Amino acid sequence: MKTDVTFRSSRLTLAGTLFLPGAPTAGRLPAVVIGHPGGGVKEQTASVYAERLAREGFAALVFDAAHQGESEGEPRGLENPFQRAEDIKSAVSFLVTRDGIDPDRIGAVGICASGGYVPYAAQTDVRIKAVATVSAVDLGSVMRDGPGPARDPQALRTMLERASAARTAEARGEPVPRQEWITEAVDAETREYYRTARGHHPRAVQPWPVRSLDQIIQYDSYALIHLISPRPLLMIVGSEADTAHFSRDAIEKAAEPKELFVIDGGTHVSLYDRDEHVTPAVAKVTAFLTAHLRHGAPRVPQRQGSSTSKSFR
Repeated sequence: MKTDVTFRSSRLTLAGTLFLPGAPTAGRLPAVVIGHPGGGVKEQTASVYAERLAREGFAALVFDAAHQGESEGEPRGLENPFQRAEDIKSAVSFLVTRDGIDPDRIGAVGICASGGYVPYAAQTDVRIKAVATVSAVDLGSVMRDGPGPARDPQALRTMLERASAARTAEARGEPVPRQEWITEAVDAETREYYRTARGHHPRAVQPWPVRSLDQIIQYDSYALIHLISPRPLLMIVGSEADTAHFSRDAIEKAAEPKELFVIDGGTHVSLYDRDEHVTPAVAKVTAFLTAHLRHGAPRVPQRQGSSTSKSFR
């Protein structure tokens, strides 16, 4: 069962969908906030996970980020990491005040860019009792360092100059300078997902304002990730994902309890919608949330040590 909902975030109204278990349950429900990828919308992979988690007995909330999808915010398409984190916290506020939801059993799942935004929000919002990510990406690192070898400092300077010029243009009342999310430089599977019937949605990956660049460049998803502890952290990656290093590096920085879970054969995007990879990812998230959002779940003391890595084959 799903219901369209709205809630406020930084004076903007966000559009969401709340998925609930189909069968009646006794007592208040555990809940999970699920964040969509950068440039995505709630109807895509976030809803794939939400629908399945609802079947497992969770209330699952997906929503369009501010400035995106059906949510309010101008300029349209703005990718502001700090607002994205605020949206996640606002989604938690919506859940803790809703009848039938247990405010002490709320977790959060971030997919792709939200795999950076969710941990970033959870670092300081202790109402989030368990944190999970799928194919996590730190957009700040992508923009600062590039997808491969360290970015040329001049290239970074050029991006910042473009962002500053875009702000000046907006201040003068000129049209908002924009750029495409999905270009030919993006890998073939990502282009397929967003540009074909596989995952295309008319409100997704619209050209984003160029001034998003300076906000993203100054953002670091995992700088304070140790603050999530003693709450648990789970990060799920595909063994073939070219973005897996973000999760591996974050797990190294995080404090216990933490786990890196590797899905054999999975790519970054296959964890969005391919059943053979989504199914084990959902099973792992379900087990994780069930264990850590149960009534009276014990607090796990902080321990130092290496991360645990498992594979699904």
